[in-house]
Amino acid sequence: MRIAFLTNVVYPFVTGGAEKRIHEIGSRLASDGHEITVYGRHFWDGPEVISHEGMTLRAVAPSAELYTDDRRSIPEAIDFAARAVRPLRHQLARHRHDLIDVSAFPYFPIFSASLARIGTDTPVVTTWHEIWLDYWEEYLGMLAPFGKAVERVTARMPQHPVAVSGITADRLAEIGPARESIDVVPNGIDIDQIQHASLPQEQASFDVLFAGRLIDDKNVSLLLDAFDKVADAHDATLGIIGEGPELDRLEAQAERLAHSNRITFLGFLEEYEEVLGQMRAAKVFASPSTREGFGITFAEAMAADCTVIAADHPESAASEVIGDAGYVVEPTAEAIASALERALSGERPPIEPTERAKQYDWDRVAEQAETVYRRAIETNR
Repeated sequence: MRIAFLTNVVYPFVTGGAEKRIHEIGSRLASDGHEITVYGRHFWDGPEVISHEGMTLRAVAPSAELYTDDRRSIPEAIDFAARAVRPLRHQLARHRHDLIDVSAFPYFPIFSASLARIGTDTPVVTTWHEIWLDYWEEYLGMLAPFGKAVERVTARMPQHPVAVSGITADRLAEIGPARESIDVVPNGIDIDQIQHASLPQEQASFDVLFAGRLIDDKNVSLLLDAFDKVADAHDATLGIIGEGPELDRLEAQAERLAHSNRITFLGFLEEYEEVLGQMRAAKVFASPSTREGFGITFAEAMAADCTVIAADHPESAASEVIGDAGYVVEPTAEAIASALERALSGERPPIEPTERAKQYDWDRVAEQAETVYRRAIETNR
């Protein structure tokens, strides 16, 4: 197959979940003999077209700032989408690609792919990581109706939709395609890399670990209160990896707790290997987030053999990802503290976390994606 990925950000020059997914799937398909081209912004040094790990990277727009006031830039997304149409259409007119896979967010590139494929039978596969619905009101405020409208319009365009979890597929079906038409292909992890990551020095490791962006939905404040209830009984320590708008408030909260001396804010760790090493060293990974389209840190922590504690919430895929290989509890300090008590006492979940994690290995995910791509091409013939 000749597969084109359309994304404004390209891994490893920009790091993030969506771009890493494209890199991991694309590089594996390339090693299996498929022809992979990634269209993105020119974030790398050198010419506009380069070869990287068996894939062709083609810049269709210059590098640009992706964020404005801590939010994804709408003008940037529109600019990239507009610039991508002509070069992609040129390649499709020459029958260079059998399929286009577009990361749904930030939506506008879906219009690019749809315009570029006019007059061809090239299918468009869209990969949906989250469905925001009412979250637009918190994210955009007065501009929320605009965000909701764009999300709904793109969900209803002709496409072969893929969701990273069942809950994301269910939410997508609320605004667009029929549920039975949505394939679920999860995000993945490199199990070998996780299980061989270098351990931190003992004095720099923690019994309980959180890793993620420090925003309100992650509910780190609940974790702090819960940890304070059990810290003394288990002589436990808590490490918090990440940055975000909630950092100052969370640090102030931690200072007021009885066991503040057992809590360390590590900030953003530049090296992914450091995060994995911290997971390997921890006994418990706790993230009471109430909005997770997938929750890649849950899979990583399971592969690192952590006992995972997550929040049970209708807008989180935590229970779907973790299953019986961890504890999914109510998002309250009391429920989280109870789960921490069990985990720190040595209780293990019914299913071994490392066994559960195997289903998210990138090799398996790439195989699932390949099956979806072949079916989309056959359907459009």
